[in-house]
Amino acid sequence: MQPPTMLEIEQSAERITGQLRVTPLLENSILNREVGGRVLVKAESLQITGSFKVRGVLNRLATLTDREKSIGIVCFSSGNHGHAVAWAASQIGCRAIIVVPADAPPVKVESIRDWGAEVVAYDRATQGREQIVGDLAMTHGLTIVPPFDDRRIIAGAGTLGRETAAQAAAMGVQADAIIVGCGGGGLAAGCGISWQALVPEAGLWIVEPQEFDDTSRSIQLGCRVRNVRASGTICDALLAPTPGELTFSINRRLARGAITVSDDEVLSAMRAAVRLFGLATEPGGVLPLAAVLSGRFDTRGREVVLVLSGSNVDPSLLSCALSRKV
Repeated sequence: MQPPTMLEIEQSAERITGQLRVTPLLENSILNREVGGRVLVKAESLQITGSFKVRGVLNRLATLTDREKSIGIVCFSSGNHGHAVAWAASQIGCRAIIVVPADAPPVKVESIRDWGAEVVAYDRATQGREQIVGDLAMTHGLTIVPPFDDRRIIAGAGTLGRETAAQAAAMGVQADAIIVGCGGGGLAAGCGISWQALVPEAGLWIVEPQEFDDTSRSIQLGCRVRNVRASGTICDALLAPTPGELTFSINRRLARGAITVSDDEVLSAMRAAVRLFGLATEPGGVLPLAAVLSGRFDTRGREVVLVLSGSNVDPSLLSCALSRKV
């Protein structure tokens, strides 16, 4: 599989323009003072469906044939991709089946059902999601919409990087890093491609939950490896068992570094996102802020961009984060 080009990202932006929000690039002087640098936050958590995932989904669905639309689509998802697929399918009157882990946050499953999609649950520990999706596609003739390992999905995600680069330039920022949370690697790959083309002096940094750093370890070893466990972190959106084949080939080439953060650091970052920006974020969407606030990424004297990629958080977990003592 060949990675998408910058031209494909530009074409993706043309396809989805007008269907999505241009999410803001925010700055807070208190945060800048706390970390000793200039930090810009891309609030993609304010996107339609509450995450960046809808960018790639819209781009992928734009290429469906009339026959494929009439039969329907299927995907596996930890929640956000499924929500995006359900919403996008509803906009074109297309049947959608979403395969989700049985322990997915209820708020994400409810959002999928709200848009009229069918939900099929599976056990992360004993069942293979790819096999379930493949069987459904074969039985019903459905088109599979992958969550990350697809050049059209990656190109759509790359529109976020393109949009952010333009916003940073308009603010007179010469960023030397863009920091992105990483699960399957689609967002990191898309932002890496767009920033290599538009802001080549800036490095791509990826952030993963502690003990679920399959992308970091894969880059170090030069081959894809799997996480030892299927669950055990609050960052449910980033629990891909292993990097995608295509996303890994991109991120191993473009990522300048990788960071891991703990669940405690993520909870503190969720609280800070509300305090500093008034943003409710889900655990998997706030890892870049956790990396900066914990000091695991040193921002002193630097200008950096953080992507806050999702807001679909269980209310009880958000309440837990907000009640933490500083």
